[in-house]
Amino acid sequence: MTVKLLPGTLRGEIAAMPSKSDLHRLIIAAFLAGEDIDALPVISDDIAATKDCLQNSAVCNCRESGSTLRFLLPVMAALGREITFVGKGTLLPRTMQPLVKLLRGHGCTIDNDRLPIAIAGRLRPGMFTLPGDISSQYVTGLLFALPLLEEASEITLTSPLESRGYVDMTLRTLRKSGIVINETRQGFQVPGRQAYQQPEGPLVPEADWSNAAFWLAVGVLRSSVRVTGLDEASAQPDRVIAGLLRELPDEIDVSQCPDLAPILSVVMALTPGNRMITNAARLRLKESDRLHAMALNLNALGADVTELPDGLAIQGKASLRGGEADSFGDHRIAMAMAIAALQCKGGVTLHGAQAVGKSYPAFWEDYQRLGGRI
Repeated sequence: MTVKLLPGTLRGEIAAMPSKSDLHRLIIAAFLAGEDIDALPVISDDIAATKDCLQNSAVCNCRESGSTLRFLLPVMAALGREITFVGKGTLLPRTMQPLVKLLRGHGCTIDNDRLPIAIAGRLRPGMFTLPGDISSQYVTGLLFALPLLEEASEITLTSPLESRGYVDMTLRTLRKSGIVINETRQGFQVPGRQAYQQPEGPLVPEADWSNAAFWLAVGVLRSSVRVTGLDEASAQPDRVIAGLLRELPDEIDVSQCPDLAPILSVVMALTPGNRMITNAARLRLKESDRLHAMALNLNALGADVTELPDGLAIQGKASLRGGEADSFGDHRIAMAMAIAALQCKGGVTLHGAQAVGKSYPAFWEDYQRLGGRI
């Protein structure tokens, strides 16, 4: 879908949508506790993928959800499921080699490290060693799976854990489900033979800081949108967006909040001054190569962005001329370009606008309700 986004301002109030990250975790924990997961909301394509996979005994269709694949591969291995993981689009070329290697070394037969992936055999307990800077989602998948094994296991990280906040979200969900995880100096010790329990009260996901970041960012760009429902005490890493927008440092290290890089690069490009996004090499392995996508798109609109091996150098301007941009099939790129269009004199023709469905299907509807012109 191609849309023409016109310059303008956004005004009004919007309730933050449920957190996709939190909901993935709640659904998996509820399933492992034997709860009916039908009542949990389907807010996006990714959440639909996780629910469908848990309810299908032979084929796990992850669609384009990396979280679904990385969380459920260890879980299905711990359950001894013989199952084939499939997907589509940008998920197909993304390697699972580090996690696949670990699972193979602990009793599983796995035929491939990219989709489609067929897995058989039951996961064995033991020592699981991996770098902390590859993907926190590998750690989350193991933390969900290892309590189900017959004996204790240990996760050892050979480098500092990036996106630590997402693992903290996992640990909180596990605690609510009665699961004991012991943190060590280099990782986590996980007792075996544990049983997931149904937590007291309704399963209600937190409001989402990641998608709220796009609306919060317009406050720096001559618009004003109030986002309700956000918890400043949340473990979500992207809660730091509020402080970053207040101060907008000259250099922002996104190693702990990589999903904020697209919208932060838009804010930097539209704020006079020289700034940098650093420690962002993992952004090249997301739904798109986000460093390349943002540099290419912003420069096409008249910005001054230099793509670096692990970041972006940005010389900000008060406005951009506008032009054509592409989502690269990436929801966060599409939403970032929508916010950039507000201060592009000639507007933005955005190709692949439907990519927002991955995490925020109602984005364009909300954008227009707040005054965005399409």
